[in-house]
Amino acid sequence: MKYDRIAIAVLDGVGIGKKDKGDMVEAAYMPTYKDMIKNSFATPIAAHGTAVGLASDDDMGNSEVGHNALGSGQIISQGAKLVDEAISSKKIYETETWKGLVDNCKKNNSKFHFIGLLSDGNVHSNISHLMDLIKNVKAAGVKKCFVHALLDGRDVPSKSALKYVEMIENFFKEVNDDNFCACIASGGGRMVITMDRYKADWEMVKRGYDTHVHGIGKYFKSAKDAIETYYNEGCDSDQYLPTFVIADGDKPVGRIEDNDSVVLYNFRGDRAIEISMAFDDDNFPYFDRGKRPNIMFAGMLEYDGDLKIPKKYLVNPPQISNTLTDFMVKNKLYEYAVSETQKYGHVTYFWNGNRSGKVSEEYETYKEIASDNCPFDQRPWMKAGEITDAMIEAIQDKKYSFIRCNFPNGDMVGHTGSLDATRVALECVDLELARLREECKKNNVLLLVVADHGNSDQMYDYKKPDQIRTAHSLNPVWFIIDEDKNKFNLNGNDEKFGLANVAATIVTLMGYKAPDGWEKSIVS
Repeated sequence: MKYDRIAIAVLDGVGIGKKDKGDMVEAAYMPTYKDMIKNSFATPIAAHGTAVGLASDDDMGNSEVGHNALGSGQIISQGAKLVDEAISSKKIYETETWKGLVDNCKKNNSKFHFIGLLSDGNVHSNISHLMDLIKNVKAAGVKKCFVHALLDGRDVPSKSALKYVEMIENFFKEVNDDNFCACIASGGGRMVITMDRYKADWEMVKRGYDTHVHGIGKYFKSAKDAIETYYNEGCDSDQYLPTFVIADGDKPVGRIEDNDSVVLYNFRGDRAIEISMAFDDDNFPYFDRGKRPNIMFAGMLEYDGDLKIPKKYLVNPPQISNTLTDFMVKNKLYEYAVSETQKYGHVTYFWNGNRSGKVSEEYETYKEIASDNCPFDQRPWMKAGEITDAMIEAIQDKKYSFIRCNFPNGDMVGHTGSLDATRVALECVDLELARLREECKKNNVLLLVVADHGNSDQMYDYKKPDQIRTAHSLNPVWFIIDEDKNKFNLNGNDEKFGLANVAATIVTLMGYKAPDGWEKSIVS
């Protein structure tokens, strides 16, 4: 059967859990979603690890790689894997950027700084990458190295910062000697400083910039002292820990100053772009940077290829072409994409293969709905209603052949660790899914439902069942075609499908042949 119009809803962070106490998808009242799973065509597909281009199946999926796979129909080597390959081959240390950063410090007898997420979550960064980079800073003859530690509590257990601080401090003891000194200089929780995305909260970026550059923040003798103090004051998640500055008496030990070299060692792009702009842009309008030091700055990757952010980087990003949008435009099919700010870039930039702007002004329409600027457990419904309103308007406009949206609730509220708020978030999404389903049926639009990764399906740690989990899960996700389950057959026996198979499925359902190089369709 050929379908002229298709809509797809990405239920961000809604995986297939184990129906245990941490599975909020199971706990939530979601009659529409669960009816689809029972009575429509529904099959589990992989949304993590090698299925989305990551180094191993121990690696959690994330929204960026998930939407790359959904939108490209291909499995592309992604952030952590790219960096792993560059470090293991030592090619990263042969680049002109690395040599320039090192030579800058040696020529000026200046400091080398690393800013990034201090964990092994492998979603934004990996502490092993940081250690290797520091070893090579020392080997190159640089004398002083400082780490500005962004604390995680999101892709790893919520109160695990002391583990990673101890890990890096023990590493410092191994490498420090009479000719080299490395230490932590500043830090704070990832949802408090530095790592904003989509220009949602520039004050967050300013707090990070002021902490790392100007040494503004509460002084402590060590990162361990800072974390323990904030825990004792009632902060129960590393991602929300306030800023701290490591000081010797009344003097910060490692401010970023003139002639220093700075590397942002996060490899994931969305939360790296704004702080890169703050360091890199001469004409920067978003906040007052005060006295701006003359530094050499580089990112681990080029976080935005079209906008050239940052200007210097250590590892080339994945080059993704031949995407689903390229296919739609080539066949003169009109597309519509909508989400709220938190996931708007995922249905546009990441979906289109890390491409800023549109493939075609004529054939693509985007709509961004401004997200609430508050903790998401306080408003777990987020903008699900407004997203659905926009989808319905696009469905009723007969112009669009392919319509897509992302409901961020299951992921963004899941990251807060609040079980009650996450359950409410999922129930709100289900209410909107029911509206969307009804409108699709009225207008002869085929509705597909998928997720980019799991999160709200596993909110307790499987190995530590009493420990709240705020990270993504390794669980598969449902791919649903909202038609009678008997209308479709899986395309092959014992196949292992993943997110990259969705693009070919969409064009197959529309009566087209999928392009060469794509993963095959899930249904025949």
